[in-house]
Amino acid sequence: MKTLTLGGAISLVLLLPAVQAQEPVAEETLTPDEFITALDPQEGHISLPGGIAELNLPSTFRYLSPDSTETLLVEGWGNPPGNETLGMVIPTHINPLEQAGWGIVITYDEDGYVSDADAEEINYDELLGQMKESSQQESDQRVEAGYGKMLLAGWAEPPRYEKDSHKLYWAQEFVTDYTEENSLNYNIRVLGRQGVLVLNAVAGMNQIDRIREEMPRLLAVTEFTAGNRYEEFDASTDRVAEYGLAALVAGGVAAKMGLFTKFFALLLAFKKGIFIVGAALVAGVSRWLGRNKNTPDV
Repeated sequence: MKTLTLGGAISLVLLLPAVQAQEPVAEETLTPDEFITALDPQEGHISLPGGIAELNLPSTFRYLSPDSTETLLVEGWGNPPGNETLGMVIPTHINPLEQAGWGIVITYDEDGYVSDADAEEINYDELLGQMKESSQQESDQRVEAGYGKMLLAGWAEPPRYEKDSHKLYWAQEFVTDYTEENSLNYNIRVLGRQGVLVLNAVAGMNQIDRIREEMPRLLAVTEFTAGNRYEEFDASTDRVAEYGLAALVAGGVAAKMGLFTKFFALLLAFKKGIFIVGAALVAGVSRWLGRNKNTPDV
């Protein structure tokens, strides 16, 4: 067995054939640059797994495969294993292991065609109030269970929907017991014919200006492939999602809150907390949707 130590903190264990088991254990340092090189980042045109969408990356971004993304999330950033993604996009000129490092994790929710009929009807201030209420309830449960608090502080950037491109943007700020700097979850959803392409930027609040500047550039080159585009929806054959844009925004907290954090101290809390978060927020969102007369049924 051979152990590679990253900066003296992160260990990657390599299992060697049994005939070599008696060899002394060797330890060597893996630098941040060597770590990112081992992830084999890709450039230019990228076809995402399954052919559902494609990226035409500018020189400022690189793509990591799902396997490399798992390595970065788990070994590099200390998240729980088992993350199912379509990969990740990282800035070219910043090592993701640096304090200034950040990335955009890509997933796909194949829940059906999400109607945007409620786009101009949603009261996002009221929705935020319900989300914060649910967040407080969930945080109280976490504290009672022996974990630290985790609260939705508010919009870091309020939701904005671009009807022509079928892309929804918003950013949230979270407060925890474990870090001085609040966490940022910058969300983008690209609506498609059979589901939603999910892009989540993972960073600290002090990086929001950079991410706000970079995200539009990435979105401009992120598209569903032919046959999967929103405007190709066929009402006679295609499945319609059981939720609209309002629930898409609110559900983003439950789905992504526990996965994307670079802070090692949150690892244990997130393992049990993400499911409690989901239950609390679903209840809160249901109450909000039930009494919001401006939100049409999907």
